[in-house]
Order: sequence, then structure tokens, then C-alpha cells
Amino acid sequence: MVRVRAPALDQTLPWLNCDCPLSLHALRGQIVLLDFWTYGCINCLHVISDLQYLEHKYANHLTIISIHTAKFDHEQNPKSIQQAILRYGITHPVVIDRDRALWDQYAVRAYPTFVLIDPQGYIVATLAGEGRRQMLDQVIQRLIEEHKGKETLSENGLQGIIQSQSLLLTPLAFPGKVLADELSDTLFIADTGHHRLVLTTLDGTLKATIGSGAAGWQDGHWETAQFSVPQGMALDSSGQTLYVADAGNHLLRRVDLLHKAVETLAGTGVQSRSLFPHGGKALAVDLNSPWDLALLGHDLYIAMAGSHQVWVMDLEQHTLQTFMGTGAEGCVDGASDIAAFAQPYDITTDGTRLFVADSETSSIRAITLGTHSIVQTICGQGQLFAFGDRDGIGLEVQLQYCSGLAYARESLWIADTYNHKIKQLDPATHTCRSVAGGEAGFEDRVGMAARFSEPSGVAFARDRLYIADTNNHTIRCMKLDFLEVTTLLLPQLCSPYACTPGNA
Repeated sequence: MVRVRAPALDQTLPWLNCDCPLSLHALRGQIVLLDFWTYGCINCLHVISDLQYLEHKYANHLTIISIHTAKFDHEQNPKSIQQAILRYGITHPVVIDRDRALWDQYAVRAYPTFVLIDPQGYIVATLAGEGRRQMLDQVIQRLIEEHKGKETLSENGLQGIIQSQSLLLTPLAFPGKVLADELSDTLFIADTGHHRLVLTTLDGTLKATIGSGAAGWQDGHWETAQFSVPQGMALDSSGQTLYVADAGNHLLRRVDLLHKAVETLAGTGVQSRSLFPHGGKALAVDLNSPWDLALLGHDLYIAMAGSHQVWVMDLEQHTLQTFMGTGAEGCVDGASDIAAFAQPYDITTDGTRLFVADSETSSIRAITLGTHSIVQTICGQGQLFAFGDRDGIGLEVQLQYCSGLAYARESLWIADTYNHKIKQLDPATHTCRSVAGGEAGFEDRVGMAARFSEPSGVAFARDRLYIADTNNHTIRCMKLDFLEVTTLLLPQLCSPYACTPGNA
């Protein structure tokens, strides 16, 4: 059997989470696991917990290095990658594969891909895709036993450089989605990085926080309940029941706003490994990163990002099933038996149709509802590697990783996340135009002079949009009549890790 020496890691590339660049030669005696990823890929996010498990279990013998090879242009920005490292709690070294040189040298073809290197510097396994924890665990254990016998194993494990948690002391941390209800004068904020929900008035006066702030799965009173990476929400017509996409737990949760209680509505807490359309009783079906919700009558529609599908839950029958999408990752229009999505991150409705922000294809999709539902791409080129920033009509439009969507005033308002913009789409004519933002930053101005950083959620109430400005850890407001952008002040809110408001 021919043994293949692992290609060297370029010392001139940017390295994060470590004091200096690492070399495979200096790591001889250690088992090295390379993780090829990009931070906008849902499959890459799913394996972070696997890496943390392996990193902890084999702390003395295993060094993990994540190689960030960007898909989208914006994902090449070192500051954005640093934010992603903090957001997802990554504590091992990360190298930025600027020109995809390491990707090519290791013959990588898919996200994520793992390359396991033995203590003598030879590649012993290359595995693509998520769900590889058990296989990697077994191979690492075998390598430890083998190289202990050869006396080629070192116990000088690399100590990960844990990032400062200072940003998590801000009142909000990486807010993902927002929901605005004019009738009750309530803004619901998914304080995603703090694993909780925040309720304020539409002007920012604090009403309540729901969730302890610790990641977990716990039902009960909303002060002690736990979520994990909560994202999209939907409010029923009574205004007393809030539905939550608990993405990190692969669950749907229900919040009784009157009795201040949280319960699990759907899912088992186990990530589904089945991409084929299926369904069943709500509490018996595994889900896969539910990211956003839209409610029509007793039907709760779910943007199921992890399986690249749209699902629907019958709230009366307590059943749920795949509604649209084969599970293949791509952009295919048509009926449910052929339709395909790619990481749908937001879903909204005008009361008769569903609209989906299909992030990986940088497109907006429309779904007609009825006996023969079909999906149609109405904005964006609808291809996995076609993206940019261009206004226009229909398929000539270019977006970049759009992940927020709201319907208001007969228009769709898009959080064009990696372009740091808000765009307006006419669902009748398919005309799309930029209305605010452009360069990454933080600035309250009018229209295109305003600055956002990876906005990922939008909602509408009264005369304004509420924008989850994710990497700025804030909620921004934009008055639609004047396109004036301001920051929503939350003076009574503090981080769950801070003692009193204002400590941030």
C-alpha cells in the first residue's frame, strides 16, 4: 500500500485562534485532523459539535485545524471569519485558505471534508460530509493504539487558544431573526448567540427575556427554559402563542406568553439523517436545523435548512411532513416531486403564497399553495455558485447569501446578508432594487449610506422594518417612507453573563 505524505500547510496564509502558523512537521507525534469548511455552510456548522467532542476526548493526542475555504466572496474576509469563530465557539486553530490552494492540494471536492493525518505525517483517511463522528472516533482510537506500540506518539497536545468572550457581554449576541407585532406592540428578537428570546416594545422598552441564556433543551417556566441557537418565530392570531425554530436543538418550541411557559412542539432533539420526503407524529420525527417559520391558519410552514426543504406542521393534528423539496441541494423549480432548495434560511407569506430566501443559491423562491403547489424562482440566478450584487428583474438579479425576508406594503424586503444590504423586491414584476446598505460596517444614515454587517432577519410593523444586524449585535430600524436607518436602543437589556443593564 502506497503511503501519501500530507502536503505542507502554507505558513504565509492568515492563521486565527493561534499565536503563530502551525506546520505538520512540528506536529509530528500528534494525530492531526484537518476540517475543510466555510462558515455559511449548514453542513459545516453541523460538524462543529463533532469536532468539539473529538477535541475533548483526545486532547493529549489530537490536533484539529480548520481550513476555511470560502465559497462566497464575503466569506474570504478575515474579520468575518473571526466573527464566525466567536459565534460558533471554535477554539482550535483556523487557517484561511485564501486562494483555495490547500483545497486543491488535498483534492477536496465537498463541504465539509475531513483529512486525518497520522503521527508520522501520512494521510490515513479522507471523509466527506457530515455524520462522521463515529468513524473518525474509531480511526483515531486505532491510530493511538498503533503508534503507542511504535513509540511514535507524542502526548504534548496543542492547547487551543480560546477566544475572548467580550462580545457576548453585549446586550444582544448575533441576533438571527426578528418578529414584529403591531397589535401587541411587541418586538420578538431571537438573541441567537445568547440562546434566548428577547421581548421589547416596538420602541425598545424591555418586556421580558425567555430562556436562561445557557444552551440546552429544557421546557418549563420561561426564566429557566433553555434553547440552542433559536432562529425564526411565528405568532398565532390570538397573540398568546409564539412558535420558535430552535435550530441548534433541531426542535420546534411553543411559548405560552400568557402563562410564561415553554414546551417542545416537534422533534426529538436528534438531527435527522434522512433527506427523503417523509413525516409523522410531531414529537416522533427527527428534524434538521429548522431555521424559520410562517403560519397560515393551522398550518405552520418550516424552512428546514439542514435538509434543504420546506416542511409543514398541522397544528390541529400534531403531525408534520415534507411539503416541498426532494432533499437534493440545488435550485429546481416545479412540483414537490422535483423541487429542490439549498439551505432555505427564511420563509414568509403574503397570505396566499409562501416566499423563501434560498441562501445557498442566492435566490428568492415563491411557492403557490393549493392542490398542486409549485415553486418558482422569482429573483436571483438560482445556482449554487452564481452570486453577486446586481439589481434588475428576475433571473438577471444577483444576490449574495440572502437569509432574511419579510412581506410588507406589497413588497418583499430582503436581507441580502453577504452584500450587507436591504433590497426591495416586487413579487408581481420580479423587479429588485437596493434600498439601504452596501459596505460592511455600522452607521446610521439614509438609504445606501447606511452600513450593516451581515443582516440576517427582517420584520415589519407600523411604518418601519426591523433588521437583525447580526454581526453588529444590534437591531436596526428603517423607516420605509424615508429609508432612514437608526439603531434600536435597548437600555434595560443586558447580556445573561452581565450582572446589570449597561455593563456591556
